[in-house]
Amino acid sequence: MKKILMIEDEPGLVMTVGDRLEAEGYRFSSRLNGLEGEKEARKGDNSLIILDIMLPGKDGLSICKALREAKIFTPVLMLTAKSQIDDRVAGLKIGADDYLCKPFDMQELLARIEALIRRTETPGPTVVVNDPDEREIPTIDMERGYISFTNRKYPLSAQEIKLLHYFYDHADRIISRDELLHTVWGYDSNITTRTVDVHIARIRQKLEDVNDVPKYIHTIRGIGYKFTPPGA
Repeated sequence: MKKILMIEDEPGLVMTVGDRLEAEGYRFSSRLNGLEGEKEARKGDNSLIILDIMLPGKDGLSICKALREAKIFTPVLMLTAKSQIDDRVAGLKIGADDYLCKPFDMQELLARIEALIRRTETPGPTVVVNDPDEREIPTIDMERGYISFTNRKYPLSAQEIKLLHYFYDHADRIISRDELLHTVWGYDSNITTRTVDVHIARIRQKLEDVNDVPKYIHTIRGIGYKFTPPGA
């Protein structure tokens, strides 16, 4: 049974979400305080964390950042107010997998949860490349969720794995931001193409592909991106 932790300081919302998730077959636990929520999240036995940004004790952004730094990569669905656009972007940059604006529809929450858990559990191919004639080329292991170099390793979030799967399936083809939103996120929402750009920037950093002319993920101005697999 999948376990979901909700860190949220509105008791009524916690009760409503908890009742519905338990009716859907999930195990549900909650914490009303940021410090207590982080302590519970650090156990690492949750399938997904629903994390509010505005919390007493410790805010959601700080919690998410601390979890990622502690190598805890449980999918995080952040809850934000519609006015908190900067916080949504900041959350994605520090490792959150998705966000949902309050007030939200319960069916959309369920769809987001199911999609994030499914992506986390879907294995991907292991791509190992080596080119002694150039600077070190990364190893992309989507089954274990890492981009690796000889002496360093970068974890991938569930959404980054999904993006890389799509890139490999459409290598060397120009893909628009709208296409990525539609196919990779897979549902209708108020997510914008800025979300795509944030995730791409994170993957580039982990690929160490941040030169003036990237080698692997190329920006096609005004359209989207084109992916050249490492070692190709």
